[in-house]
Order: sequence, then C-alpha cells, then structure tokens
Amino acid sequence: MHSSSSTTVKSVPLKRRLWFLLKLVCFVSSVLIFCEFLIYYVVIYQCQWPEVKSGAKVGQKETSASTLKAIVLADTHLLGEIKGHWLDKLRREWQMERSFQTALWLLQPDIVFILGDVFDEGKWSSPQAWADDVRRFRKMFKCPDSTELVVVVGNHDIGFHYEMTTYKVNRFGKVFNFTSGKLLTRKGINFVLVNSVAMEGDGCAVCRAAEAKLMALSHKLNCSQQKQNHSNKRCGDVEKLPASEPILLQHYPLYRKSDAECSGEDSVPAEVKNVPFKEKYDVLSREASQKLLWWFHPRLILSGHTHSACEVLHLGRIPEISVPSFSWRNRNNPSFIMGSITPTDFSLQKCFLPYESRVFTIYCAAGALLVVLILAHVQLLTPPFYFAQRLISKHKAV
Repeated sequence: MHSSSSTTVKSVPLKRRLWFLLKLVCFVSSVLIFCEFLIYYVVIYQCQWPEVKSGAKVGQKETSASTLKAIVLADTHLLGEIKGHWLDKLRREWQMERSFQTALWLLQPDIVFILGDVFDEGKWSSPQAWADDVRRFRKMFKCPDSTELVVVVGNHDIGFHYEMTTYKVNRFGKVFNFTSGKLLTRKGINFVLVNSVAMEGDGCAVCRAAEAKLMALSHKLNCSQQKQNHSNKRCGDVEKLPASEPILLQHYPLYRKSDAECSGEDSVPAEVKNVPFKEKYDVLSREASQKLLWWFHPRLILSGHTHSACEVLHLGRIPEISVPSFSWRNRNNPSFIMGSITPTDFSLQKCFLPYESRVFTIYCAAGALLVVLILAHVQLLTPPFYFAQRLISKHKAV
C-alpha cells in the first residue's frame, strides 16, 4: 500500500516535467517555423503589383492581357567552395530560396530577370565546382512553366575584364542561354541583354563580338521604330521588330560619378555616398555608357552590381534603376523590383524582404523568454505573483 502511493507521488512530477518539456518544444518549433518559413509569406504578401497609368483608359481585361508582370533581382552571390563557409552558405541559400519561391507563389510573375553575379566564385570555379553551383542555383530558383527565368552575366560569373575568357563566357551562356546583344521580346516589349563586362572598349575578342551584336541589334530596333511612310534605304531588308523602345538589362550601372544623389533606406550608407566610382570597375566607362544610350535610346535601364539602390536620370529623361542585392550576406534589407510593363509604359514597385535584424530580435526575445520559463519551472526564479504574495504576507505580519 505504501509502495503504491509512493509510485503515484513520483509519477506526478514526471508527468509535469514531460508536459513542460512538450510545451517548450512547441514554443521553440513555433518560433523556428515563423522565422524560417512563415515570415516570408507575411512580408511578401504585403507587396502589390503596381498599376500602369496609361492602362487606365483601356478595359481591364485588355490591360491585364497586354501587361507583362516582371520580377527583377540582382547579385544573389551563391557561395562557392573556396570562400563559402558551409553554415553561411546553408543560411543564405535557405533565405534566398524561401524568399524566391514564396514570391513566385504569391505574386505569380510572367518573367523573372536576375541581373548578374548569380555566383560568387564563377570567375574561379573549376568545372566540378561550377556544376555544383549550377545545380544548387537550379534548385533554389526553380520556376514553374508559367514563369520564364532570364539571367544576365556579371563580373563574379565570368570575372572582371582582365579575368574574362571566351571559355567562361561560353560556359555561362550555355547554362543560361545568354549572349550579349540578345533581344528578348515578350508581349511586344523589347528587352536587350548586355554583357557589361565586355564593354571595356579595348578591342578584345569577346568585346568586339559583343559590340558587333549590339550595333546590329540597335540597327534593327531603330529601323523598326521608324514610321512606315519614312523611306530609308538602309532599313529596306531589315527584319521588323515591335516598335517598342527597348529596356536595357545589364550588371554594371551606366557611368555616374558616385552614389551621392541616391536616396532611400536601401541606398548606400551616408559615409560612402560621396566616394567616387571607378570607371570599368564600379560603373561602365563614359564612352561605353554613351554608346549604349546612343545605340538604343532606351526608355528604362535596369542594373545591379553596387548591392544598393539608386535611381538616376540619363540625358535628363532616361531612368536607370540600380537593383539592390537579393542576398542577406550583402544587406540587412534585401529587396526585388516588381514591374508592370506594356509596350509603351511601365510602373515599378519595390518589395522588401524580411529584415535580418528583426528576425534576430525575434530569436533573442524568444530565447530570453525561454530562459525565464525554464528558471521559473525549476524554481530558481520566483514567479512575480508569488513574490508579490510573500511581500504582502510579510507586511501583514508586521
């Protein structure tokens, strides 16, 4: 009899401990699920496609059918085998994959553009390392059949000009179906893909080939934009393209002195805004920039490379948007651009991803609460209610 009651007494604390342990596991699991999965849905759900102003005069069905929904991101910098620590690689790739796949599911874009520096070590990668990087990229940025993925080359993919080789350029082009001077036309909208690393202007083999293709394409586009009654012998046998002014997609920004005029919470820090840019390294040279503007007369330029946001006007009328890095390794507040584009107009909206500092704050707060709960459970920390009760009892006794 005595033994039975003793067993019952012992089992009660054991059940309480197991129940408390179960609650702790549920609490920790909930925090992890929110910070590593649900938070991306909560944040990206708030992003909405911008409306094209010129489409207001057209019927809603016609407008939605003629509008291309595009997501633009840059500088993913997938870590390689040389510089990438496995934990850093695991963390950053999980963040980017969850963000990208969540954006695809919620926003359902027609097309996604990645503006270069897909890989961090493409310029050094051995064939085996390159194949592994490509495999991981395809897993992270896998798109459904309804969404097209277009990738532009960056300096980390093939190296700066002095590191660039025909082998590296062809290796990248084979995987991503990319060539400089390639025209992509969707819904009557012309996109021109530029290998900005090859705009060195020194006459190297890759540079000559890239510029030749760009010049030939500019001739086609300029002829297509001429009025039908305008006679031009040079355009007689040229293939006719949609008359829409092109949008340039490239990695390097066009020439600007610095980021001094850039503003916004994701622009460069104030202490480095006035640092002069180096031509052919931070931005394209003046000469290369003038060539692209002269050849194509674009209505919009989208670039990456600086890892920070900036919006500038070239020739007083041509906007260029520098897209910030998509990787938390480069920024606390990554983002991407959402664009609603028609053959004659466009509207852009930025969509921010979860701030890493806020995720860290959630983890710290949850950790502190967890410590308090554990200490209270083992009675190393007196719960506030009992502490107050003891004070009142002592006061009455006095």
